[in-house]
Amino acid sequence: MASLFELYEAFGQSPWIDNLQRSWLTEGTLAELLRSGVRGVTSNPSIFAHAISTGSDYSEHLGDLKGANIDDVYWDLVLHDISGACKVLKPLYDDSHGRDGFVSVEVDPRLAHNAAATVDAALKIKERVGAQNLLVKIPATEEGITAVQDVIAQGVSVNVTLIFSRTRYKEVMEAYVAGLEKYLQSDKGDPRHLASVASFFVSRTDVKVDSILSKEGYRGELNGKAAVATAKLAYQDFLEMFSSPRWNALAEKGAQVQRPLWASTSTKNPDYPDLLYVDNLIGPNTVNTMPEATLRAYQDHGQPTVSLLEGVETAKTYLTDLTNLGVNLDEVALELEDEGVGAFEGSHIEILKLLENKLSEL
Repeated sequence: MASLFELYEAFGQSPWIDNLQRSWLTEGTLAELLRSGVRGVTSNPSIFAHAISTGSDYSEHLGDLKGANIDDVYWDLVLHDISGACKVLKPLYDDSHGRDGFVSVEVDPRLAHNAAATVDAALKIKERVGAQNLLVKIPATEEGITAVQDVIAQGVSVNVTLIFSRTRYKEVMEAYVAGLEKYLQSDKGDPRHLASVASFFVSRTDVKVDSILSKEGYRGELNGKAAVATAKLAYQDFLEMFSSPRWNALAEKGAQVQRPLWASTSTKNPDYPDLLYVDNLIGPNTVNTMPEATLRAYQDHGQPTVSLLEGVETAKTYLTDLTNLGVNLDEVALELEDEGVGAFEGSHIEILKLLENKLSEL
């Protein structure tokens, strides 16, 4: 059995859970997960679409909202769960001095290409939830990155999501650092309460790259290697940024590093190990947010080592070989970004229609 506590205490990685639903609050499931070593919660529109569409957890609450604007209904349901989760995790947030104990909620995905509207939405969510341990999720589109810098500058903690490439990841780190610099220049106070994670999505990269290789008739050692290799080199980018003189000047004033968060960590290809994106992505100052099945698999047979620092040169070779085969990883990342935004937007629209139907039946 692998311990989630050991993962954090010995290896410096925080295990978070990538799910949330009303019953986890009412039945104590979330509190039990924390007792097992879970240190944070992430959510997204697809997760809430599934939660609200199954079972009857939300029926009574929906009855209280009959006649309200459908967007207001959605946010009332979602932020009720987010606020409840923030309360459950607040003791951990306090004990970790603002290091963990966070709950993430995403802005309306339909705003992914509107920086100003994203900033406005993030500020409203922050004000409405009013919890120190809230992370507002903003997708790492070009417009989203602009919004990240602005909301950090205004004192809002952020989970930057849907990152698929090192190029985009470097832009995300720059937005965080620049936002902190603006925050300090505006003399708004101590930056210790500001936090951010950069959610680097991994498994989808292998799905896309393997598909490209398959079309070219390739079968070899590069299958299933792109995602972990990219993540390992992204971690090197992280180490470089957050040891620079520019960063050290902010750290001296109390600023926290923006930790890489490995997301989309369930293995999509059944031929690959079920912990491919867990065992191979362990290192200090990182987060891995896992769906429940992957979390349980790790507890059952995880093999913790500081794997992010192993095989870095091999990772470089893998990515060079992929490029030589004609795989353009930046193009792959942009396709995945568009697909990710589209999937979350589709889930959001789906859940609004579902809520309209449920309300009409009351």
